[in-house]
Amino acid sequence: MHFHVLGTLEVWDGERLITPSAPKQRSVLALLLASAGEVIPAEALMEELWGGNPPASAQTTLQTYVYQLRKLLSRGGDASPGAPRLVTKHGGYLITLEDGVLDAVEFEELVGLARDHLEDGEVERASAALRRALGLWHGSALADVVLGPRLAIYATRLEELRLHALKLKVEAQMRMGRYQELIGELKELTALHQLDEWFHLQLMEALSRASRRHEALEVYRSLRHVLRSELGLEPSVEMQRLQQAVLTAGHPGGR
Repeated sequence: MHFHVLGTLEVWDGERLITPSAPKQRSVLALLLASAGEVIPAEALMEELWGGNPPASAQTTLQTYVYQLRKLLSRGGDASPGAPRLVTKHGGYLITLEDGVLDAVEFEELVGLARDHLEDGEVERASAALRRALGLWHGSALADVVLGPRLAIYATRLEELRLHALKLKVEAQMRMGRYQELIGELKELTALHQLDEWFHLQLMEALSRASRRHEALEVYRSLRHVLRSELGLEPSVEMQRLQQAVLTAGHPGGR
């Protein structure tokens, strides 16, 4: 059995998709997966489902959701070693998972591995690990789950790590000199993250390295306009230095 949270919530039993359809049952499962190996108090689950206004039947309803999830995870009574288990413990609930069955955990491990490879100068291996990590995503984290306070924090953390992985991937490709290949992807990333100067900086650098200095300067002008109109800020010193370097490169005596 495998669980996916990097996109829509999915539960796979071999080749069979068996994700629960009830929205609140999905939220319970998502929160248990987000804290796999830890006890989630019943009160925390009820707050996730109903906020500060739980119905009088909240405790009984939660127990029903847990019972239904236990049936789902047992796959008709399969209690084989390593099968996921949902147990009641210390007034809460705990799900246990084998290694390699939750995509979010696999993603974090691959990003950590890629970071280590980059620090060791093994750029090709870092790039391969990041491609595998980012390939696990198929939409926004928990895209079809109603997010209460805890799940919102979990989804935000995953999205931040995804952004970090994208930056590591760009860094690896830049270090391999793949400037021309990166330009299209960086244009898309700067459009998605208009206020993130780092992506703009990399796009300027890639365009300049690809002898497309006019476009590199246009990236700077566009970012400066957005920063000034949205935030009343100027581009960072690093961005300004790169602009000057691109300008200088186009004149005799430039780099």
